Amino acid sequence: MRVIGLMSGTSYDAIDAAAADLELHGDSLVMRPLGMVSEEYDEPLRRALADALAPAAVTLADVCRLDTRIGQAFAAAAVRADRELCGGRAELVASHGQTVHHWVEDGRVHGTLQLGRPAWIAEATGLPVVADFRPRDVAAGGQGAPLVSLVDLLWLRGRPGTPVALNIGGIANLTAPDGTAFDTGPGCALIDAAARGFSGGRLAYDADGALAAAGTVHEGLLRRLLDEPYYALPAPKTTGKELFHLGHLRDALAGFGTLPAEDVVATLTRLTARTVADAVRSVGATEVIASGGGTRNPVLMDMLAGLLPDTALRTSDELGLASQAKEAYAFAVLGFLTAHGLPGTEPASTGARHGSVLGSVTPGREQLRLPPPARERPVRLVLR
Repeated sequence: MRVIGLMSGTSYDAIDAAAADLELHGDSLVMRPLGMVSEEYDEPLRRALADALAPAAVTLADVCRLDTRIGQAFAAAAVRADRELCGGRAELVASHGQTVHHWVEDGRVHGTLQLGRPAWIAEATGLPVVADFRPRDVAAGGQGAPLVSLVDLLWLRGRPGTPVALNIGGIANLTAPDGTAFDTGPGCALIDAAARGFSGGRLAYDADGALAAAGTVHEGLLRRLLDEPYYALPAPKTTGKELFHLGHLRDALAGFGTLPAEDVVATLTRLTARTVADAVRSVGATEVIASGGGTRNPVLMDMLAGLLPDTALRTSDELGLASQAKEAYAFAVLGFLTAHGLPGTEPASTGARHGSVLGSVTPGREQLRLPPPARERPVRLVLR
């Protein structure tokens, strides 16, 4: 089955569309990656999305407009991916949508909201669409994240030692071989917020770690940031920009006077490296395989390597899976599993009572025809 996976993470900078041929062979799921295209959100939509995220107050009219415009943007990315990567022969689209709120209280997730109505994707492509993946896991008592953990477990199975899959997006998360998976804390979320705040919106992120490289870590600010109770919570746990936003940083800065922007960004970069490294050590990792936008920040990666001197640190590109496309490929896999009636979660990773077949299916233009249910769940993912 030829599947397009659509993903926009908590950095909400672009929609990544990755295509793959997927096929079940006994207990293996074989994937042939076909490539990725990326579509940046246009500036008015990006601004509207940023203005709607916590702690901002929004109206239902705002939510309706965002749901439609994000759905149309995802549809455009899917059309392009089908044309450029699939030769017009895609059979299914799997859309993560855009997370706008993750409702967490006292360590429990009560709900999660992803916008980007799949009807727009189905109408534009004519293909069936699997979407709204996370709520089913939440309904089963899970955190609804990190959903890529099942794909990580299949992909890394059989690798020697204790390999850990790490994704550094707006929020960072990891998956260990025993199924332990959780959000470690901010990936690039606070770094991006500081870059935008200090530049008056001119900078969307710290390109190539330039600001961090020019600054010095402020140890007092770092200690205060590390006092955040989230870091001490046991897994499974998840978080989002509902916690790690510009207001969180402003609260931490109170009483320190005016610090240079470069020092603040350097400190936030160290915060991400430190909290990730602490999480990696907590699961006894011998190898870290990193992906996501944070891998493009050389200062962050150098800090992480320095904190983990005895742990091999590499990117997923070295194992044949493009780091920028990994999460989009993961949702292509999850959509494929749903189409075949197979669970897309690992209870040990999300804390759910059981594994669940994820998402809802929106039919395409033709009569909906799903494959026969698979007889056995794959135990490994093989790249070809």
